[in-house]
Amino acid sequence: MNNYHLPTPNSGWPAARAGCTRRDFLRRGGTAAVGVPFALSGVAKALGADALPTPSNLSNAKVAIVSCRDYGPRVHAAMKEAFDLLGGIGSLVKNKTVTVKVNLTGTNFADVFDRPVGESYMTHYSTVLALTGLLFDAGATRIRLVESTNSKAGLDSTVDLVGWDLGALRALGRVEFENTRNLGSGKKYAELKVPGNGLMFSSFHFNHAYEETDVMVSLCKLKQHITAGVTLSMKNLFGITPNALYGDEAGSEDGTAGRGVLHSPGPKSGARGGHIELPGMKQQEAESFTQPGARVPRIVADICAARPIHLAIIDGITSMGGGEGPWCGPDLKLTKPGVLIAGLNPVSTDAVGTAVMGFANPRAQRGTAPFSNCENHLLLAEAAGLGTADLTKIDVRGLTIKQAVYPYTT
Repeated sequence: MNNYHLPTPNSGWPAARAGCTRRDFLRRGGTAAVGVPFALSGVAKALGADALPTPSNLSNAKVAIVSCRDYGPRVHAAMKEAFDLLGGIGSLVKNKTVTVKVNLTGTNFADVFDRPVGESYMTHYSTVLALTGLLFDAGATRIRLVESTNSKAGLDSTVDLVGWDLGALRALGRVEFENTRNLGSGKKYAELKVPGNGLMFSSFHFNHAYEETDVMVSLCKLKQHITAGVTLSMKNLFGITPNALYGDEAGSEDGTAGRGVLHSPGPKSGARGGHIELPGMKQQEAESFTQPGARVPRIVADICAARPIHLAIIDGITSMGGGEGPWCGPDLKLTKPGVLIAGLNPVSTDAVGTAVMGFANPRAQRGTAPFSNCENHLLLAEAAGLGTADLTKIDVRGLTIKQAVYPYTT
């Protein structure tokens, strides 16, 4: 395995979450640059990592922003332009198995804003087709598209429902699909350790696809998130935790329920009854951090340490503002930033994505938008040595942030 070098159809939508309004979520604070908050001083110590990014991570702090206004033929050209600005991806993927984590955020494919879901909050087929073609062009030998869905159907059957052209994808080369909500085609779960013992988890049990790969790609949308502030390449990996082990029906390979138990402990019991035991969770931390705004960001940092991302791609052609999906309340809006963002380090790429959404300081502390109600997982990841979120240390290529910025707030 080519390891990343550290210093990784339901019917309708449910009602909006209580208190999950855009006004509450988007209380804007100051955006002056700040240092790593004092609360993170113990994070690096807990992880056995320095609070400052290492030279190897800084050398990967290159992020490309390119213009792309629609999902037509321009997507392929724009993505290639972004990769070229990064110095190409051939050395990363040639003769390799590449796993691409897409973002479906459920399996309800009803239109939002009178547009297909790929234009608002789910991965768009055009970006998958362009990426797959470019990966093969760069020498990849096998591409596995993955997502943990709340459906028992195979991932190919699920994406067929939303109109993906499976024949066109398979015609490009050896393309596989895996629903990673459980063991899937694997015989056992892969245990991946969190370097330095982690913040909330010391290890995770994942579907085999996340271990049996050389390169990990996160393909996501440019979105805010009620619980995590932003959901970009790193938060996208929250969905690689198998529902069968980390969902509200944990203990059953047939489990398809969501991951409420990861968000907060609560009075939940798994498929077999009794308290849900989450593989790899640290007991003391589980008891100390019980609110979603504290747990989810820490879990995101741990997942990305255990299963590092080699290539992060953010689709900001069109997306959604105000939350991560239609369940987040009435104050959502269609956004049209008209950009693709790509980078070799997920922390740096997500920091640039956060800035493009109009949040000038991606290293903001809790209480400042977009992290008004949660810890900042970019800072947690930075403290863990996964990369830098400091815009002054990131080599932004192509469009500047100022040229690309599209404010997600009012």
